[in-house]
Amino acid sequence: MGLRLDSVGYTYSPGTSFAQRALGDVSLDVTPGEIVLVLGATGSGKSTLLRVCAGLLQVGEGRVSIDGMPLTKASARGRVGLVFQDAESQLFSESLWADVAFGPRNLSVSEEDTVLRVRDALEAVGLPVGVYGQRSPFSLSGGEARRGAIAGVLAMRPSYLLLDEPSAGLDACGRRAVRAAIRAARSGAGVVVVSHSAEEFLGEADRVLVMSHGSVAFLGTAAEVIANPETLEAAGLLVPDVLRFQQLARDRGHHCGPFTLDSAEAAASVVGAGGCR
Repeated sequence: MGLRLDSVGYTYSPGTSFAQRALGDVSLDVTPGEIVLVLGATGSGKSTLLRVCAGLLQVGEGRVSIDGMPLTKASARGRVGLVFQDAESQLFSESLWADVAFGPRNLSVSEEDTVLRVRDALEAVGLPVGVYGQRSPFSLSGGEARRGAIAGVLAMRPSYLLLDEPSAGLDACGRRAVRAAIRAARSGAGVVVVSHSAEEFLGEADRVLVMSHGSVAFLGTAAEVIANPETLEAAGLLVPDVLRFQQLARDRGHHCGPFTLDSAEAAASVVGAGGCR
């Protein structure tokens, strides 16, 4: 069971002078209850991969399946939820409540359950119904609108939740709310988060897929990436500041403890309390 890609390849405009190879021999499996972070520089194929996972692009090579069945737009409906990078542009209703309710209603969810889903989804992204529910989506700030769009997908309660750069343009409060919503979503869904920044979501992920030029540069646990930050550098990605700090200490001859994303632990290690000598 799971959302699975087996040796997938995808080319835009195949057979034409505009043909562009976007993915090549990519394999990935996502199971309910885990968070997979997909990292890569601009143009590495991250967004294409997410659209393949959502059934929006039919691959010419390899196979994509969901819970053992071929993935199509029809089989993905209600089971795969995709939050686009410009998610706020998808808002269209007269109120945020109506916008978030659109998905469940379109899936024929009862009105009683729809009300509960809307409330839970808006609370999850830090936009309580009593304050934001009746606001026009077009009166929201950019960050609020993005969080509202994420709530619209959460309300459908998909089995697989796909998010493309979900924290882009958000302030610190908004980013915390999105991370909290992702943590909550994993209890009932497999979650794939696409980002160009390891700093934001590495601490939330179970596994990490690093993309480079449309191919898999690395696939393993988040712990492996934290222990070997050079994995990120090799793919042209910025190493999180806390890991770079520990790298610099080691480069200067300090024998520190294991790499950690916890800034307090990292500082203690470097000054000696955690074993740095």
